[in-house]
Amino acid sequence: MAGLNFHKTRARAPLRLGLAGGGTDLSPYCDQFGGAVLNVTIDRYAFASIIPRSDNRVVFVSDDTGIEESFEIDQPLSNAKLLLHRGVYQRMMAEFNGGRREPMTIRTTVDAPAGSGLGSSSALVVALVDAMRAVLGAPLGPYDVAHLAFEIERIDLALSGGRQDQYAAAFGGLNFIEFLPQDRVIVNPLRVSDAIANEFECSLVTCFSGRSRQSAEIIDRQTAGLKSAGSGTIEAMDRLKYDAIEMKRALLVGSIPRMAEIMNDSWKAKQRTATGVSNARIDELFQVAMSNGAQAGKVSGAGGGGFMFFVVTPENRYSLMHALNEAGGQATPVKFVDRGSETWHV
Repeated sequence: MAGLNFHKTRARAPLRLGLAGGGTDLSPYCDQFGGAVLNVTIDRYAFASIIPRSDNRVVFVSDDTGIEESFEIDQPLSNAKLLLHRGVYQRMMAEFNGGRREPMTIRTTVDAPAGSGLGSSSALVVALVDAMRAVLGAPLGPYDVAHLAFEIERIDLALSGGRQDQYAAAFGGLNFIEFLPQDRVIVNPLRVSDAIANEFECSLVTCFSGRSRQSAEIIDRQTAGLKSAGSGTIEAMDRLKYDAIEMKRALLVGSIPRMAEIMNDSWKAKQRTATGVSNARIDELFQVAMSNGAQAGKVSGAGGGGFMFFVVTPENRYSLMHALNEAGGQATPVKFVDRGSETWHV
């Protein structure tokens, strides 16, 4: 990358709905028992732009949070507020640029607030890694990008969370993802007919609860429960994994009523994994939805707030969205996307 011989490099990585199995991608559960999740990427994205500079500075910008910070090229970055920008920059420079820092602006936006439950933070890390991969010419495929994003977020920066979001963002589409011991991951793209995919897409409504949440607190409680004998967390996780397998089977044959039944059971199991997964606001919106045609629902992500989603017959979708909006939620239809993280030069 001598002299940064590029113009602007951009990347985008899709956010996801966690349909089933969320939480089983957490250590130590998946390391001991293996985890499985079913998720689908939607038309909300994390965007990253890398712009070369000639003034020997490194600049991090997050437009949606309004944070911008500038550093001299040899200045310590330990005080950077934008941890994800810092973590990706430092790791990529160390691993693929011989440890030599390069002057650049790293600018990002995300189509959902932090704490949304749509995997936005991990999608942002994937977009940053993929953009930097393109700039540096690093030989990384989707599995490599996802694994590196996971390491930066969970190990380098010690941020609590699982593994599914990075792989969903890197690969895109409707995937059944297995997390096996020895850090092995298998992404299984589901080949469903257009008719099934369209019907399922038209049967979903997302609703922002109006409150983002700190998923780390819930995840830390889940992790503690996994390490505590008799806590019931492991049994609940086993149920979540079973539900992911069963929901995959139901989806492949197009049985959306069966998916709704599994989703309701899975939501009950999810609430047993830790305190704080649900709260009064989530319960209120859930009751509004179930009283207005929803067949099932759950929180996307760790819980505690952020986005919920509901299964409803397409004929009742509009009236369900109207009822949720009247109750103070922010309900919208869903659009699936098949493509994972993408990069391009400007």
